Amino acid sequence: MNSVQSNSSVTNKLSPEEERAPAAVLKGSVFTLPILKLSRCDLREIEIDLTQSLSAALDFFNHAPLVIDLALTQELDEAMDFIGLQALLHKHQLVPVGVQNGTPDQIAAARKAGFAVLTGQTIDKIIENTAQKSHAKESPKSTRQQRENERSQAVDDDHAGSTQVIHQPIRSGQRVYARGGDLILLAAVNAGAEVIADGNIHIYAPLRGRALAGVTGDMDARIFCQCMDAELVAIAGTYRFFEDDIPDEINHKSVQIYLTGDQLNIRPLE
Repeated sequence: MNSVQSNSSVTNKLSPEEERAPAAVLKGSVFTLPILKLSRCDLREIEIDLTQSLSAALDFFNHAPLVIDLALTQELDEAMDFIGLQALLHKHQLVPVGVQNGTPDQIAAARKAGFAVLTGQTIDKIIENTAQKSHAKESPKSTRQQRENERSQAVDDDHAGSTQVIHQPIRSGQRVYARGGDLILLAAVNAGAEVIADGNIHIYAPLRGRALAGVTGDMDARIFCQCMDAELVAIAGTYRFFEDDIPDEINHKSVQIYLTGDQLNIRPLE
């Protein structure tokens, strides 16, 4: 019996190198990370204050990556024990990933202990610069006193206990923290941005990023938002992600967010 041969066209096969997809691709991205500001090098004192802060924040910082800010330790005579600090943070279920604002000696010691070193601008400085640029565009002939007033509106979390009012948008990768008080925002919180307060948060604009109120444990804190389009909201460590679509009854609506017991409530403002 004669065999029948197919007339189908021949397909050129790819080489193994051409068929194989890359196993690793390095890309740039922006993440918002908690910052641990240290003012002393004594690990025992650090642990006492850190334990108190973590107990007030409930489980919100469990296994959280964080950046260590060394600005307040630069003038101290005592050297930081970075290996001991790393062990201390791991003990409290924290994941230190890097340091910022250190002296050359501190940076060298941190690198030796395996820390990354962040050399970019701090969030406070970025927001201050944004405020200055925005003001210059809107009013190029403004007086020096007016420029000083605009700079005073930039975020400064060292002004504990007072209500902070932010006039400019919070951009992706930026974080604003109102320590000891409320936070009022008169412009949008963009996707990838984070606003945090020990008290209440009022947003008279769209919320597209993250908002965390009552972070030191104030369960009576609330978030008020003019246009709900958030990535995450949290009250006193109880949080909700919005990975999928936000429910229609609150999507793009004016809402208030509060706790009833352990239940996080998001309700339209009537």
